[in-house]
Amino acid sequence: MCATFAVFGLNGLVFASWAARIPSASETLGLSSGAMGALLLFGAIGSVIALPLSGMVTARVGTGNTVRIGGVAASAGAVIVAVGLAQTSVPFTGIGLFILGTGIALWDVAMNIEGADVEHRLRRTIMPKFHAGFSAGAFVGAIIGAGLSALKIELPLHLAAISVLALTVSLWMPRYFLVQQIHVEHDPHAVPATRFGAWRESRTLLIGLVVLGAALTEGAANDWIAKATVDGLNSTEATGAMMFAVFVASMTVFRFIGGRFIDRFGRVLVLQVTLGSALVGLLLFVFGPNIYVSGVGAVLWGLGAALGFPMGMSAAADEPRRAAARVSVVSSIGYIAFLAGPPLLGFLGDVVGIRNALLAVGAAVLVSFLAAPAAASPGTHHNDIHRPNDRSPAP
Repeated sequence: MCATFAVFGLNGLVFASWAARIPSASETLGLSSGAMGALLLFGAIGSVIALPLSGMVTARVGTGNTVRIGGVAASAGAVIVAVGLAQTSVPFTGIGLFILGTGIALWDVAMNIEGADVEHRLRRTIMPKFHAGFSAGAFVGAIIGAGLSALKIELPLHLAAISVLALTVSLWMPRYFLVQQIHVEHDPHAVPATRFGAWRESRTLLIGLVVLGAALTEGAANDWIAKATVDGLNSTEATGAMMFAVFVASMTVFRFIGGRFIDRFGRVLVLQVTLGSALVGLLLFVFGPNIYVSGVGAVLWGLGAALGFPMGMSAAADEPRRAAARVSVVSSIGYIAFLAGPPLLGFLGDVVGIRNALLAVGAAVLVSFLAAPAAASPGTHHNDIHRPNDRSPAP
């Protein structure tokens, strides 16, 4: 379990190392919000191509080896991005982002499949804590980004150092994955499923809609909250990175404590309350007249973005024999929104300003709110309490 937590944390650190310094990359390359959004699409395209294949790759080589493949690709992509920025080459940076996005997608889906299986086998709500590991890693990455920005450390050097760390840990930690050992002993008779059968299941797709809004809410903050703070509030790059850190810190804290609320009040009610918090926080951030009001908005926004994705993973994994396929589908839908949505906000930002463009996220939050009942455990009323300890063990 500790190894899974560490892999989630490293993934967040790698992602935030790039996200917290997007304003720096934009300035280095001399790009507007729209042009930067177009560049970010290269990473999104890499992820969108890799995501539907991630479940099949994991089924063939296991979660640990898929994390290793993703870690190698992400590290290589980060190095290429660093070289592209050093040469102020937009095409070369785009190629690096494509490879980085591909690696992160493989890594993300594999670690979510691993985490969902561990949660089921341990029979307690721990998926939010794994995602808290991601958020904690992102928080550390954001703080490092803010510090290095304040010290005027060049982004290419920052990314090169992160790539070495990512390569080392992603190759080493999966050897301690719990599920790799358990599968050999307890799951030799799993029933094979059709390759894309989970994509035709209405409940799985509705859970995907829940995760779509939650992921877009989180992804929009990751990619744009720093730049929106710089542009919309006339703040420094370091202040923008700190606003991102505030968002991530709020999300991390609630992911650590959110499991107790899920067990007490059920997934559906917790989802609806947190999605409402995300909407209120988003409005405060956009319309706040100063850095302090917008900071309160970032706190509520982070709280609201905390549990949608991990609850979606848990809901998709309710039936153990179909968990891998369903987690792969829900992850794919979520990460498409997480990675493809924010670049599109950049184009809108050229028209209305990136801070105002974030209001478009509210529509996706409302869709997730309406789809939330699909996350209830099968066979229960959507207001029933979800108790993971009641689940039967896998045959």
